[in-house]
Amino acid sequence: MNKDWKIETLAVQAGYTPENGGARVVPIAQSTTYKYDDAQSVADLFDLKREGFFYTRLANPTVDCFEKKVAAMEGGVAAVATSSGQSANALALLNIARAGDHIVAVSSLYGGTVSLFTNTFKKMGIEFSFVLPDASAEEIEKAIRPNTKAVFAEMLANPALVVLDVEKMAAVAHKHGLPLVVDNTFPTPYLCRPFEFGADIVTHSTTKYLDGHATSVGGIVVEKGGFDWGNGKFPELVEPDPSYHGTAYVRDFPACPYSVKLRVQWIRDLGNPMMPFNAFLTMMGCETLHVRMDRHCSNALELAKFLAAHPQVSWVNYPGLEGNPQYDMAKKYMPKGVSGVFCFGVKGGSKAGEKVMNALKLAAICVHVADLRTCVLHPASMTHRQLTEEELVAAGVSPDLIRVSVGLEHIEDLKADFDQALNA
Repeated sequence: MNKDWKIETLAVQAGYTPENGGARVVPIAQSTTYKYDDAQSVADLFDLKREGFFYTRLANPTVDCFEKKVAAMEGGVAAVATSSGQSANALALLNIARAGDHIVAVSSLYGGTVSLFTNTFKKMGIEFSFVLPDASAEEIEKAIRPNTKAVFAEMLANPALVVLDVEKMAAVAHKHGLPLVVDNTFPTPYLCRPFEFGADIVTHSTTKYLDGHATSVGGIVVEKGGFDWGNGKFPELVEPDPSYHGTAYVRDFPACPYSVKLRVQWIRDLGNPMMPFNAFLTMMGCETLHVRMDRHCSNALELAKFLAAHPQVSWVNYPGLEGNPQYDMAKKYMPKGVSGVFCFGVKGGSKAGEKVMNALKLAAICVHVADLRTCVLHPASMTHRQLTEEELVAAGVSPDLIRVSVGLEHIEDLKADFDQALNA
Protein backbone atom coordinates (compact mmCIF):
# COMPACT_ATOMS: atom_id res chain seq x y z
CA MET A 1 0.00 0.00 0.00
CA ASN A 2 1.27 3.46 -0.90
CA LYS A 3 1.01 5.84 2.07
CA ASP A 4 0.71 8.76 -0.33
CA TRP A 5 -2.53 7.46 -1.81
CA LYS A 6 -5.52 9.76 -1.48
CA ILE A 7 -8.49 8.76 0.67
CA GLU A 8 -10.51 7.71 -2.39
CA THR A 9 -7.80 5.26 -3.45
CA LEU A 10 -7.36 3.95 0.09
CA ALA A 11 -11.12 3.30 0.29
CA VAL A 12 -10.89 1.07 -2.78
CA GLN A 13 -7.45 -0.52 -2.42
CA ALA A 14 -6.27 -0.54 1.21
CA GLY A 15 -6.44 -3.57 3.47
CA TYR A 16 -6.05 -6.40 0.97
CA THR A 17 -3.52 -7.22 -1.74
CA PRO A 18 -4.28 -10.40 -3.73
CA GLU A 19 -1.52 -12.92 -4.24
CA ASN A 20 -0.60 -14.05 -7.74
CA GLY A 21 -3.68 -15.88 -8.98
CA GLY A 22 -5.59 -15.04 -5.80
CA ALA A 23 -9.14 -13.78 -5.42
CA ARG A 24 -9.47 -10.15 -6.57
CA VAL A 25 -12.05 -9.47 -3.84
CA VAL A 26 -11.15 -10.23 -0.23
CA PRO A 27 -12.35 -13.78 0.57
CA ILE A 28 -14.73 -14.47 3.43
CA ALA A 29 -12.88 -16.65 5.94
CA GLN A 30 -16.07 -18.05 7.47
CA SER A 31 -14.18 -20.26 9.90
CA THR A 32 -13.88 -20.29 13.65
CA THR A 33 -10.54 -22.10 13.71
CA TYR A 34 -7.26 -22.47 11.82
CA LYS A 35 -4.96 -25.45 11.24
CA TYR A 36 -1.25 -25.58 12.12
CA ASP A 37 1.43 -28.18 11.44
CA ASP A 38 3.03 -28.14 14.88
CA ALA A 39 2.11 -27.37 18.48
CA GLN A 40 4.78 -24.72 18.95
CA SER A 41 3.21 -22.50 16.29
CA VAL A 42 -0.02 -22.36 18.30
CA ALA A 43 1.86 -21.86 21.56
CA ASP A 44 3.68 -18.88 20.04
CA LEU A 45 0.36 -17.38 18.94
CA PHE A 46 -1.05 -17.67 22.45
CA ASP A 47 2.10 -16.05 23.86
CA LEU A 48 1.86 -13.18 21.33
CA LYS A 49 5.26 -14.10 19.91
CA ARG A 50 4.08 -14.27 16.32
CA GLU A 51 1.26 -12.92 14.16
CA GLY A 52 -1.48 -15.16 12.85
CA PHE A 53 -4.93 -16.54 13.50
CA PHE A 54 -5.97 -19.26 15.90
CA TYR A 55 -9.55 -18.41 16.87
CA THR A 56 -11.96 -15.97 15.23
CA ARG A 57 -13.00 -14.51 18.58
CA LEU A 58 -9.63 -12.71 18.60
CA ALA A 59 -8.80 -12.30 14.93
CA ASN A 60 -9.89 -13.46 11.49
CA PRO A 61 -8.34 -12.93 8.02
CA THR A 62 -11.39 -11.13 6.59
CA VAL A 63 -11.84 -8.95 9.66
CA ASP A 64 -8.10 -8.23 9.62
CA CYS A 65 -8.37 -6.85 6.07
CA PHE A 66 -11.25 -4.62 7.11
CA GLU A 67 -9.33 -3.34 10.14
CA LYS A 68 -6.33 -2.49 7.96
CA LYS A 69 -8.54 -0.67 5.44
CA VAL A 70 -10.19 1.56 8.04
CA ALA A 71 -6.89 2.20 9.83
CA ALA A 72 -5.39 3.34 6.51
CA MET A 73 -8.39 5.53 5.70
CA GLU A 74 -8.20 7.24 9.11
CA GLY A 75 -4.41 7.51 9.01
CA GLY A 76 -3.88 5.28 12.06
CA VAL A 77 -1.42 2.51 12.85
CA ALA A 78 -3.91 -0.19 13.87
CA ALA A 79 -7.61 -0.91 14.36
CA VAL A 80 -9.78 -3.42 16.18
CA ALA A 81 -13.24 -4.23 14.81
CA THR A 82 -16.07 -4.95 17.22
CA SER A 83 -19.59 -6.33 17.16
CA SER A 84 -21.25 -2.87 17.26
CA GLY A 85 -20.58 0.83 17.59
CA GLN A 86 -21.68 0.71 21.23
CA SER A 87 -19.10 -1.99 21.82
CA ALA A 88 -16.42 0.11 20.12
CA ASN A 89 -17.04 3.10 22.37
CA ALA A 90 -17.25 0.92 25.47
CA LEU A 91 -13.99 -0.93 24.76
CA ALA A 92 -12.19 2.23 23.68
CA LEU A 93 -12.58 3.55 27.22
CA LEU A 94 -12.52 0.32 29.22
CA ASN A 95 -9.11 -0.32 27.67
CA ILE A 96 -7.66 2.58 29.67
CA ALA A 97 -10.05 3.09 32.61
CA ARG A 98 -10.92 0.90 35.57
CA ALA A 99 -13.11 1.16 38.67
CA GLY A 100 -12.35 4.38 40.50
CA ASP A 101 -11.36 6.26 37.36
CA HIS A 102 -12.99 9.24 35.68
CA ILE A 103 -13.62 10.41 32.09
CA VAL A 104 -14.60 13.81 30.71
CA ALA A 105 -17.13 13.74 27.86
CA VAL A 106 -18.83 16.36 25.73
CA SER A 107 -22.56 16.36 26.51
CA SER A 108 -23.85 16.41 22.93
CA LEU A 109 -23.75 12.64 22.43
CA TYR A 110 -25.93 9.93 20.93
CA GLY A 111 -28.52 8.80 23.50
CA GLY A 112 -27.22 5.24 23.65
CA THR A 113 -23.74 6.53 24.43
CA VAL A 114 -25.09 8.73 27.23
CA SER A 115 -26.91 5.72 28.71
CA LEU A 116 -23.75 3.63 28.44
CA PHE A 117 -21.71 6.24 30.26
CA THR A 118 -24.20 7.29 32.93
CA ASN A 119 -25.64 3.86 33.76
CA THR A 120 -23.48 0.91 32.77
CA PHE A 121 -20.11 2.57 33.33
CA LYS A 122 -21.37 3.93 36.64
CA LYS A 123 -22.11 0.37 37.77
CA MET A 124 -18.52 -0.49 36.85
CA GLY A 125 -17.22 2.27 39.08
CA ILE A 126 -16.16 4.64 36.29
CA GLU A 127 -17.50 8.18 36.65
CA PHE A 128 -18.17 10.72 33.91
CA SER A 129 -18.27 14.50 33.93
CA PHE A 130 -19.99 16.21 31.00
CA VAL A 131 -19.00 19.55 29.51
CA LEU A 132 -20.95 21.56 26.97
CA PRO A 133 -19.68 21.37 23.38
CA ASP A 134 -18.87 25.09 23.38
CA ALA A 135 -17.09 24.95 26.74
CA SER A 136 -13.91 26.99 26.94
CA ALA A 137 -10.53 25.36 27.47
CA GLU A 138 -10.63 26.61 31.06
CA GLU A 139 -14.04 25.01 31.69
CA ILE A 140 -12.84 21.69 30.26
CA GLU A 141 -9.73 21.82 32.44
CA LYS A 142 -11.88 22.34 35.53
CA ALA A 143 -13.66 19.05 34.79
CA ILE A 144 -10.38 17.10 34.69
CA ARG A 145 -9.37 15.29 37.88
CA PRO A 146 -6.23 13.45 39.01
CA ASN A 147 -7.96 10.13 38.13
CA THR A 148 -9.22 11.27 34.69
CA LYS A 149 -8.17 8.86 31.94
CA ALA A 150 -9.55 10.34 28.72
CA VAL A 151 -11.60 13.04 27.01
CA PHE A 152 -14.41 11.72 24.79
CA ALA A 153 -16.52 13.48 22.13
CA GLU A 154 -18.37 12.98 18.85
CA MET A 155 -16.90 14.68 15.79
CA LEU A 156 -20.39 15.55 14.56
CA ALA A 157 -22.88 15.08 17.35
CA ASN A 158 -25.93 12.83 16.86
CA PRO A 159 -28.47 14.44 16.57
CA ALA A 160 -27.44 17.91 17.80
CA LEU A 161 -25.01 18.22 14.84
CA VAL A 162 -22.49 20.18 16.89
CA VAL A 163 -19.08 20.16 15.18
CA LEU A 164 -16.29 19.29 17.59
CA ASP A 165 -13.43 21.75 17.92
CA VAL A 166 -10.87 18.94 17.88
CA GLU A 167 -7.83 21.16 18.19
CA LYS A 168 -9.15 22.80 21.36
CA MET A 169 -10.11 19.48 22.94
CA ALA A 170 -6.83 17.84 21.98
CA ALA A 171 -4.78 20.72 23.41
CA VAL A 172 -6.52 20.46 26.79
CA ALA A 173 -6.34 16.66 26.89
CA HIS A 174 -2.65 16.55 25.96
CA LYS A 175 -1.78 19.26 28.48
CA HIS A 176 -2.93 16.80 31.14
CA GLY A 177 -1.40 13.69 29.54
CA LEU A 178 -4.78 12.35 28.40
CA PRO A 179 -5.87 10.87 25.06
CA LEU A 180 -8.67 12.45 23.06
CA VAL A 181 -11.14 9.79 21.89
CA VAL A 182 -13.38 10.91 18.99
CA ASP A 183 -16.41 9.11 17.57
CA ASN A 184 -16.15 9.89 13.84
CA THR A 185 -19.25 7.98 12.71
CA PHE A 186 -21.14 10.78 10.93
CA PRO A 187 -18.26 12.48 9.08
CA THR A 188 -16.41 9.24 8.19
CA PRO A 189 -12.70 9.51 7.29
CA TYR A 190 -13.66 10.82 3.86
CA LEU A 191 -15.04 14.09 5.26
CA CYS A 192 -12.80 14.41 8.33
CA ARG A 193 -9.74 12.65 9.76
CA PRO A 194 -9.62 13.68 13.45
CA PHE A 195 -6.05 12.38 13.82
CA GLU A 196 -4.88 15.27 11.64
CA PHE A 197 -6.23 17.72 14.23
CA GLY A 198 -4.89 16.04 17.38
CA ALA A 199 -7.20 13.13 18.26
CA ASP A 200 -5.51 9.96 19.55
CA ILE A 201 -8.23 7.31 19.23
CA VAL A 202 -11.10 7.27 16.71
CA THR A 203 -14.21 5.09 16.95
CA HIS A 204 -16.98 4.33 14.47
CA SER A 205 -20.32 2.69 14.41
CA THR A 206 -19.53 0.96 11.13
CA THR A 207 -23.24 0.15 10.94
CA LYS A 208 -23.71 3.66 9.53
CA TYR A 209 -21.95 5.21 6.52
CA LEU A 210 -19.01 2.79 6.36
CA ASP A 211 -21.47 -0.03 5.66
CA GLY A 212 -23.90 2.37 4.00
CA HIS A 213 -26.52 -0.22 3.06
CA ALA A 214 -28.12 -1.06 6.43
CA THR A 215 -26.98 -4.68 6.32
CA SER A 216 -24.30 -5.09 9.00
CA VAL A 217 -24.03 -4.01 12.63
CA GLY A 218 -20.46 -3.33 13.68
CA GLY A 219 -17.93 -0.97 15.21
CA ILE A 220 -14.23 -0.22 15.10
CA VAL A 221 -11.56 1.42 17.28
CA VAL A 222 -8.59 3.01 15.51
CA GLU A 223 -5.28 3.98 17.16
CA LYS A 224 -3.33 6.93 15.78
CA GLY A 225 -0.01 5.85 17.26
CA GLY A 226 2.54 7.99 19.03
CA PHE A 227 0.63 8.76 22.25
CA ASP A 228 2.76 8.49 25.39
CA TRP A 229 1.01 5.63 27.19
CA GLY A 230 4.01 5.38 29.52
CA ASN A 231 3.42 8.79 31.10
CA GLY A 232 2.42 7.22 34.44
CA LYS A 233 -1.36 7.42 34.02
CA PHE A 234 -1.85 4.05 32.30
CA PRO A 235 -0.08 1.34 34.31
CA GLU A 236 -1.92 -1.55 32.63
CA LEU A 237 -0.25 -0.65 29.35
CA VAL A 238 3.21 -0.57 30.95
CA GLU A 239 3.20 -3.21 33.69
CA PRO A 240 3.61 -6.92 32.79
CA ASP A 241 0.34 -8.71 32.00
CA PRO A 242 0.24 -11.97 34.00
CA SER A 243 -2.32 -13.47 31.58
CA TYR A 244 0.34 -13.33 28.84
CA HIS A 245 3.42 -14.43 30.80
CA GLY A 246 4.56 -10.91 31.57
CA THR A 247 3.92 -9.19 28.24
CA ALA A 248 4.23 -5.42 28.64
CA TYR A 249 2.33 -3.72 25.83
CA VAL A 250 4.28 -0.47 25.59
CA ARG A 251 7.57 -2.36 25.71
CA ASP A 252 6.71 -5.29 23.46
CA PHE A 253 4.36 -3.56 20.99
CA PRO A 254 5.63 0.02 20.85
CA ALA A 255 3.91 0.85 17.53
CA CYS A 256 0.36 0.05 18.70
CA PRO A 257 0.25 -0.98 22.40
CA TYR A 258 -3.30 0.30 22.89
CA SER A 259 -4.73 -1.79 20.04
CA VAL A 260 -2.91 -4.97 21.01
CA LYS A 261 -4.14 -4.67 24.60
CA LEU A 262 -7.71 -3.99 23.47
CA ARG A 263 -7.72 -7.08 21.29
CA VAL A 264 -5.93 -9.61 23.48
CA GLN A 265 -7.57 -8.56 26.75
CA TRP A 266 -11.02 -7.14 26.05
CA ILE A 267 -12.01 -8.90 22.82
CA ARG A 268 -10.59 -12.13 24.25
CA ASP A 269 -12.49 -11.87 27.56
CA LEU A 270 -15.78 -10.25 26.50
CA GLY A 271 -15.98 -12.01 23.15
CA ASN A 272 -17.47 -9.21 21.06
CA PRO A 273 -15.54 -9.19 17.77
CA MET A 274 -16.93 -8.34 14.36
CA MET A 275 -17.98 -11.42 12.41
CA PRO A 276 -16.30 -12.22 9.05
CA PHE A 277 -19.39 -11.79 6.87
CA ASN A 278 -20.17 -8.40 8.44
CA ALA A 279 -16.56 -7.36 7.84
CA PHE A 280 -16.86 -8.45 4.20
CA LEU A 281 -20.07 -6.49 3.64
CA THR A 282 -18.73 -3.40 5.40
CA MET A 283 -15.54 -3.54 3.33
CA MET A 284 -17.73 -3.50 0.23
CA GLY A 285 -19.43 -0.40 1.61
CA CYS A 286 -16.12 1.31 2.32
CA GLU A 287 -15.07 0.88 -1.31
CA THR A 288 -17.80 3.28 -2.45
CA LEU A 289 -17.73 5.55 0.61
CA HIS A 290 -16.28 8.59 -1.15
CA VAL A 291 -18.81 8.40 -3.99
CA ARG A 292 -21.74 7.99 -1.64
CA MET A 293 -20.68 10.71 0.82
CA ASP A 294 -20.48 13.32 -1.94
CA ARG A 295 -24.10 12.54 -2.86
CA HIS A 296 -25.26 12.36 0.77
CA CYS A 297 -23.76 15.80 1.42
CA SER A 298 -25.16 17.47 -1.70
CA ASN A 299 -28.64 15.99 -1.19
CA ALA A 300 -28.68 17.01 2.48
CA LEU A 301 -27.65 20.57 1.70
CA GLU A 302 -30.28 20.96 -1.01
CA LEU A 303 -33.07 19.44 1.08
CA ALA A 304 -32.07 21.53 4.11
CA LYS A 305 -32.25 24.70 1.99
CA PHE A 306 -35.64 23.65 0.66
CA LEU A 307 -37.07 23.02 4.14
CA ALA A 308 -35.56 26.22 5.55
CA ALA A 309 -37.67 28.15 3.03
CA HIS A 310 -40.83 26.10 3.55
CA PRO A 311 -43.73 27.93 5.26
CA GLN A 312 -44.60 24.93 7.45
CA VAL A 313 -41.06 24.56 8.87
CA SER A 314 -40.06 26.53 11.97
CA TRP A 315 -36.32 25.83 11.95
CA VAL A 316 -33.58 23.76 10.28
CA ASN A 317 -30.25 22.75 11.81
CA TYR A 318 -27.56 21.75 9.31
CA PRO A 319 -23.97 22.96 9.74
CA GLY A 320 -23.60 23.20 5.97
CA LEU A 321 -26.14 26.04 5.78
CA GLU A 322 -24.71 29.54 5.72
CA GLY A 323 -25.80 31.35 8.85
CA ASN A 324 -25.76 28.18 10.96
CA PRO A 325 -23.82 28.73 14.20
CA GLN A 326 -21.63 25.73 13.29
CA TYR A 327 -20.95 26.82 9.70
CA ASP A 328 -17.42 28.15 10.20
CA MET A 329 -16.38 25.19 12.35
CA ALA A 330 -17.81 22.82 9.74
CA LYS A 331 -15.84 24.52 6.97
CA LYS A 332 -12.66 24.19 9.02
CA TYR A 333 -12.96 20.50 9.84
CA MET A 334 -15.21 19.20 7.03
CA PRO A 335 -14.59 21.33 3.93
CA LYS A 336 -15.86 18.62 1.55
CA GLY A 337 -19.29 18.43 3.19
CA VAL A 338 -21.05 18.02 6.50
CA SER A 339 -22.49 14.53 6.14
CA GLY A 340 -26.03 13.60 5.19
CA VAL A 341 -27.92 14.19 8.44
CA PHE A 342 -29.83 17.28 9.53
CA CYS A 343 -32.68 18.18 11.88
CA PHE A 344 -35.74 20.38 11.58
CA GLY A 345 -38.89 21.37 13.43
CA VAL A 346 -42.44 21.68 12.12
CA LYS A 347 -44.69 24.59 13.01
CA GLY A 348 -47.14 23.25 15.55
CA GLY A 349 -44.58 21.31 17.56
CA SER A 350 -44.01 17.60 18.05
CA LYS A 351 -47.61 16.55 17.28
CA ALA A 352 -47.51 18.32 13.94
CA GLY A 353 -44.12 16.77 13.31
CA GLU A 354 -45.51 13.32 13.98
CA LYS A 355 -48.21 13.91 11.36
CA VAL A 356 -45.57 14.95 8.84
CA MET A 357 -43.51 11.84 9.54
CA ASN A 358 -46.57 9.64 9.08
CA ALA A 359 -47.41 11.35 5.79
CA LEU A 360 -44.01 10.79 4.18
CA LYS A 361 -44.11 8.24 1.38
CA LEU A 362 -40.52 8.01 0.10
CA ALA A 363 -38.70 8.71 3.37
CA ALA A 364 -39.33 5.98 5.95
CA ILE A 365 -39.58 6.10 9.73
CA CYS A 366 -36.57 4.02 10.83
CA VAL A 367 -34.55 3.60 14.00
CA HIS A 368 -31.44 3.97 11.90
CA VAL A 369 -29.36 6.62 10.26
CA ALA A 370 -26.67 7.04 7.61
CA ASP A 371 -27.47 4.61 4.85
CA LEU A 372 -28.43 5.05 1.20
CA ARG A 373 -32.19 5.26 1.86
CA THR A 374 -33.72 8.42 3.30
CA CYS A 375 -35.26 7.98 6.72
CA VAL A 376 -36.63 10.10 9.56
CA LEU A 377 -36.80 9.68 13.31
CA HIS A 378 -38.08 11.55 16.38
CA PRO A 379 -35.17 11.23 18.86
CA ALA A 380 -36.98 12.50 21.98
CA SER A 381 -39.51 9.66 21.78
CA MET A 382 -37.26 7.05 20.14
CA THR A 383 -33.45 6.83 20.32
CA HIS A 384 -33.13 9.25 23.26
CA ARG A 385 -36.27 8.31 25.20
CA GLN A 386 -34.27 6.91 28.16
CA LEU A 387 -32.71 10.33 28.81
CA THR A 388 -34.02 12.77 31.40
CA GLU A 389 -35.26 16.22 30.34
CA GLU A 390 -31.96 17.70 31.52
CA GLU A 391 -29.96 15.15 29.52
CA LEU A 392 -32.10 15.81 26.44
CA VAL A 393 -31.35 19.54 26.68
CA ALA A 394 -27.62 18.85 27.15
CA ALA A 395 -27.66 16.54 24.12
CA GLY A 396 -29.36 19.24 22.02
CA VAL A 397 -32.60 17.29 21.56
CA SER A 398 -35.73 19.46 21.60
CA PRO A 399 -39.25 17.91 21.76
CA ASP A 400 -40.04 18.94 18.17
CA LEU A 401 -36.74 17.80 16.64
CA ILE A 402 -37.04 15.51 13.61
CA ARG A 403 -33.81 13.93 12.43
CA VAL A 404 -33.48 13.33 8.69
CA SER A 405 -30.91 10.96 7.27
CA VAL A 406 -30.77 11.94 3.61
CA GLY A 407 -30.15 9.11 1.19
CA LEU A 408 -29.05 8.82 -2.42
CA GLU A 409 -32.42 9.28 -4.11
CA HIS A 410 -32.97 12.08 -6.64
CA ILE A 411 -33.20 15.40 -4.85
CA GLU A 412 -36.36 16.48 -6.65
CA ASP A 413 -38.17 13.35 -5.47
CA LEU A 414 -37.05 14.04 -1.90
CA LYS A 415 -38.23 17.64 -2.05
CA ALA A 416 -41.60 16.56 -3.44
CA ASP A 417 -42.07 13.96 -0.70
CA PHE A 418 -41.36 16.37 2.15
CA ASP A 419 -43.43 19.08 0.50
CA GLN A 420 -46.52 16.87 0.20
CA ALA A 421 -46.11 15.65 3.79
CA LEU A 422 -45.78 19.18 5.16
CA ASN A 423 -48.82 20.31 3.20
CA ALA A 424 -50.93 17.29 4.10
